[in-house]
Amino acid sequence: MVAAAVHAVIDSSRIRSIEGMGFASVREGPTLDATLALTAEAVGNLPEPPDCPIVSEGGEFYGEPAELVALSFRPEFKYVESIGERATVQTAHHAAYAARDLLR
Repeated sequence: MVAAAVHAVIDSSRIRSIEGMGFASVREGPTLDATLALTAEAVGNLPEPPDCPIVSEGGEFYGEPAELVALSFRPEFKYVESIGERATVQTAHHAAYAARDLLR
């Protein structure tokens, strides 16, 4: 599995700038615990620690409630709420796919 974390400055409908990216990979199979740990490692590999919420799609964490997932992240965690957040999550997906292809 490969995870990418994207630190972006956004508004409600678009990305204004990308401040940095962090990556992590593991050969372990996908489980909730492995996915949480991998994502936390990718966030930890950002050039600057984020002071904004960590945002993801619910499916990334097997539909678990945001309150449960939030226990693994700081400063804050939430699921996607705006078009700008969705664009940032899509950017992270593309970065993770590209990184996975490079690791093959």
